[in-house]
Amino acid sequence: MTELLEPLFPTSAVTGPIFILAGFLMQKFPPKKVNMLYGYRTESSMRSQERWDFAQKYSSREMIKLGVLLLLSSGLGLIVDVSKKVAVFVGLGFLILVAVVLIVRTEKAIKSRFPE
Repeated sequence: MTELLEPLFPTSAVTGPIFILAGFLMQKFPPKKVNMLYGYRTESSMRSQERWDFAQKYSSREMIKLGVLLLLSSGLGLIVDVSKKVAVFVGLGFLILVAVVLIVRTEKAIKSRFPE
């Protein structure tokens, strides 16, 4: 049971479902118009309504996929025995990596779909 208290497990086990839930909510209730409060908001996604709609659909699917990956990575906390400091850095590293991958993939898809 002490394995569950290691920082690597809860970091990924909590953030994974949050990514999945956010992705499903974005799919179910996508922001209808470009706004500054809700949705995938970057300069490139906010240039037009068509780009905005595409970015919301694409990023929500990616959030679900990456959330599942985070959730699966939480199993590492049950398998690998590392110090708490290392576990914190690895857990946060996974979270940051997933956020960066989400942005890079979505921006690349926007550029591919809407070449200038």
